Amino acid sequence: MIRVAVSGAAGRMGGRIISLIGQDKDLRLVVALERKGHKGIGDLIDDEKITDDPELIKDADCLVEFTTPEATIEHLDIAHRFKKPTVIGTTGLSDEQKRRIKDISKEIPIVLAPNMSIGVNLLFGLVKDAAGKLAPDYTVNITEAHHIHKKDAPSGTAKRLAEIIKEASGKDVLDIKSIRENEIVGDHKVIFEGSFDKLELFHSAKTRDVFAKGAIEAAKFVVGKNPGLYDMQDVIESRE
Repeated sequence: MIRVAVSGAAGRMGGRIISLIGQDKDLRLVVALERKGHKGIGDLIDDEKITDDPELIKDADCLVEFTTPEATIEHLDIAHRFKKPTVIGTTGLSDEQKRRIKDISKEIPIVLAPNMSIGVNLLFGLVKDAAGKLAPDYTVNITEAHHIHKKDAPSGTAKRLAEIIKEASGKDVLDIKSIRENEIVGDHKVIFEGSFDKLELFHSAKTRDVFAKGAIEAAKFVVGKNPGLYDMQDVIESRE
């Protein structure tokens, strides 16, 4: 049984992760963490009281982090101190924060992914393959759409898609269009357009459970791993 601490427990993603943990016989929620002053502190969620004490991460086998960049680094420092494997799905991380995560991963295992969806991570592979074969004859554009509450734009997933295209083809993506509308869970489209044809690769998340399910798979993967910085490609490959 893997004991899990979920940060951002009262949020949309945190709530869905906790719900799926409750349905998984291999996992048990032991810490439901929220920021100080949150109105949900003390409420019960899956039989655990929501707490604002991050030191309780010590009671878990794994930390799952879907919060703000600042809170993520604060909680990761605590996980590092207690040698707790960590899954990070937080987006909007600065280069300095990413370097901090990479440094800590030398001592604990960390899964870092801007998008935990298995489908999106398969999309990453398809985009890499297409970019390597179609460049330099095709222009590449990315469109992403999310709900109006999402703070970062472009999304972390869109940025990662652009990085993959650059790595595979040497071409910069000059146009990333971000849409913030209604309650869109998450749509990402990559368009390769040439003189004679156009290729579109598209992923649409129906519910947040697709990300929550990926986070749970990542938690199961990271516990017991050697120190290192892993991504969802590693998680997917471990299932094969």
